[in-house]
Amino acid sequence: MIEKSLSTILKEDGRYSLPAVNFLREGLDYTIKKYYPDAESLTPTHVSGYQLCIGIREVALARWGYMAKYVLGYWNITTTRDFGEIVYLLIEHEFMRRNDDDSIDDFDDIYDFDVAFTEDTFK
Repeated sequence: MIEKSLSTILKEDGRYSLPAVNFLREGLDYTIKKYYPDAESLTPTHVSGYQLCIGIREVALARWGYMAKYVLGYWNITTTRDFGEIVYLLIEHEFMRRNDDDSIDDFDDIYDFDVAFTEDTFK
C-alpha cells in the first residue's frame, strides 16, 4: 500500500526532483513499448536495468539532443546508477516492482554520459 505521496518521498530523499522521476517513467514506457510492442498497457512487463538505461538514453537524445547530458545533470542524474537509484526509491515505496534477480547494480556503468550524450552521437 502506498502511504506517502511521490512528492513527499522525493522531498524527504532530496536527491531527485519530480520532473526527473517523470522523465524516467516516460523512458520506462518507451522501453516497454520498444521491447514488448504487443503488450497491453495494463499488462505488467519487465525490462532490465540495461534495457531501461538504453531506452532512457534514446528518449533523452530524441528530446534534447546534445543538451541531454545537461538537462539530466540539472536533475542530479549524472550516471546510469542514478536511474537505478530512482527506480529503487520507487520500488522501496511500492510505486514499482522488481524481480528476485534484479539488483541496483544492474544500472552500474551502462554508459558514460560524456560519451553517450555528445554531439558525436549524432554523426
